[in-house]
Amino acid sequence: MMHVTQIQAADEAPVKAPTRRALAKQQTRAKVLAAARRLFSEQGYEGATIRDIAAAAGMSTGAVFANFSDKSDLFREIMLADMADLADAMREAGAQGKDVEDAILKMFTAGYGFYQSQLPLARAAFSVGWSPQDGPALRSAPPVQELHNLIAGQLAQGAARGEISDEDAPLRTQMLFEAYLSNYPQAIFEGWTVDALQSRSRDQIRILLAGVRRR
Repeated sequence: MMHVTQIQAADEAPVKAPTRRALAKQQTRAKVLAAARRLFSEQGYEGATIRDIAAAAGMSTGAVFANFSDKSDLFREIMLADMADLADAMREAGAQGKDVEDAILKMFTAGYGFYQSQLPLARAAFSVGWSPQDGPALRSAPPVQELHNLIAGQLAQGAARGEISDEDAPLRTQMLFEAYLSNYPQAIFEGWTVDALQSRSRDQIRILLAGVRRR
């Protein structure tokens, strides 16, 4: 009885409001991230320096380093936030699909559309994402894994509905994910439209699902 009372008391205890110092730190981080996002978009990853970012945020480089260990740490936080939003957009799009093929196509299209309005930042993300120094950590981050899981989920739903078999599902998931990523160079470096990317993706998905589609 005493244990239950202690739990209830803990649940009913007032939540402490953030201190003034904590709020100031949050505001500083937000300013730095906003300035970094703008400069990475304008100048790319290599072109934007910590000094430039600090100046754009109206603070010292020391204030930046008090919140982020280095430029890659700062860029990684921006990218992870974007990928979490991207996952939400792809999840919502996939839910509108009429079958497994259409659902995955809608997810891919939503992904390309997400970055279409911020191509300079996407170029920076692509270059960092495939760099030997920072790429592995970024590509293995939870939001990236969530994109992989979304594809796996659509395949599982398609199998449950009897549209496809579940044969080699992990490998097929990986192949579809790699197909999705393979179109980004055309999107961010060659100026392909979302319609063109959608057409290419439709063919890729159809081929990759052909071997497991039930007739």
